[in-house]
Amino acid sequence: MGAMMNPHDTSFKLAFIGAGNMASALAAGLIGKRCGGSDVLAIDIYPPALESWTQQGVHTANEPGPALSKQRIWVFAVKPQVMKETVLACKPYLQEDTLVISVAAGIPATALAEWLGEPGKPYQRVIRCMPNTPAFIGCGITGLMALEQVDESDKAIAQQLLKSVGEVVWVENDAAIDAVTAVSGSGPAYVFLFIEALIKAGIEQGLSPEQARQLSLATLHGATQLATLSPEEPSVLRERVTSKGGTTAAALNTFNEGGFTPLVQKAVNAAKVRAGELAKEFS
Repeated sequence: MGAMMNPHDTSFKLAFIGAGNMASALAAGLIGKRCGGSDVLAIDIYPPALESWTQQGVHTANEPGPALSKQRIWVFAVKPQVMKETVLACKPYLQEDTLVISVAAGIPATALAEWLGEPGKPYQRVIRCMPNTPAFIGCGITGLMALEQVDESDKAIAQQLLKSVGEVVWVENDAAIDAVTAVSGSGPAYVFLFIEALIKAGIEQGLSPEQARQLSLATLHGATQLATLSPEEPSVLRERVTSKGGTTAAALNTFNEGGFTPLVQKAVNAAKVRAGELAKEFS
């Protein structure tokens, strides 16, 4: 397995392969806290993507090169369409103790292990993560899974890395990451859709767009905070707001008649199925 990395070592030697939004969010949570800019290498074929990195004292490059072999943690944050060719371009610089962390959607850890390894001998030091876009403001949640042979200190490093942008949840395998993708990876879009619908409904009832927006956003924020901080289940909190024969009951009856809960389940299932299809397509 190579030398164990100490998760409490303040000098993470990190390479971000793909320097877009998610990589930038992770780096913002780490540089100055867990590592210095000079400990980090950012690689991206698009030069403007590297400008903000250079300003933080990060080493940058437009393609993989020998400098990669000095970075003990590689974070792949490229689009799934180019993941295989990117991994193969980096492979010559892989060391036996390199920890590979992927935040690329739809690419199984098992595929990464095969691409990085030799025939019949996949590279085992791979952790796959599924963050979501609230990570950009430090409020994300990330699902993580590790291949069987990844040791606890490597898991601790991945956890620390992803905790810099929010909460983390460990799951068992690639199939579970597809479920994470369907619930929390794509989930912000479901919430934004609901916010849009609530704002439109408010405007339809005579509120100004500004009033409808403020009321809708504050309601969602307050309700999720209450659900997070309350020891009670969301169902109990819902019942508390719902008086028999009252306004909330009238609205909830309409949701139920429209098949709201089964529709959400159907939507999440569609996302999970698509995640599985993408995994096959890209690997």
